[in-house]
Amino acid sequence: MILPIVAYGDPVLRKEAEEINRNYEGLSDFIQNMWETMDNAEGVGLAAPQVGRAIRLFVVDAGAFADEDPKLADFKKVFINPEITEEYDEEWLFNEGCLSIPGVREDVKRHAKLKITYFDEHFKKHENVEYDGMAARIIQHEYDHIEGILFTDRISALRKRMVKKKMEDISKGEVKVGYKMKFPLLRRIK
Repeated sequence: MILPIVAYGDPVLRKEAEEINRNYEGLSDFIQNMWETMDNAEGVGLAAPQVGRAIRLFVVDAGAFADEDPKLADFKKVFINPEITEEYDEEWLFNEGCLSIPGVREDVKRHAKLKITYFDEHFKKHENVEYDGMAARIIQHEYDHIEGILFTDRISALRKRMVKKKMEDISKGEVKVGYKMKFPLLRRIK
C-alpha cells in the first residue's frame, strides 16, 4: 500500500523517533508499504517519520547510483534502531533533495564514510558496518530524519532564507508532486 508522504511543517518530522522491538505490530507490512511508497515517489531512501510514524526505521535503495558506483546495484536495505557510531573521512558536497520537501534541492556537506549498528528486517543485528560514498550519504540523510533533522537544517543561513518561501508553500500544500502527500497546514485550515 502506498502511504502519503508527510510534508514539511508536520511536527512528526521534528521528533526524535523511538526505538521499536521485533514485536512492533504490523512491522513486515509497514516495511513493504515503505518500499512501495518510496518506489512510487522515485526516492532512494525513506524514513518512518516521513510517513507519519516517529519510529527509528528507514529504508534505502541506492540502485539509482549504480552507474557511478557498480557496488550500489543491489544496495537495498532496511535499518531498524540504527546508531551511527562514527562519521569520518573528508566531507563532500552533494545536491540533496527530500520527498517531504519537494522542489527544494541544496548542496549539503556530509562525511564520506560512516560506521553504523542496526537491525535488519529480520531483527538480525549488524554491528559497526562501514559504508562510504553515496550509500553513506543516503544513510546519513535518512538517519537525520529519525533524529528530527532535515537536510535544510544543514545549509547556510543565506540559503535557508532563499528557500523559506518555497518551504512555507510546501507546508500549505502549494506544490505539485507526482505522489501522495499529507500537508500539515491544510488540515488546520479545514
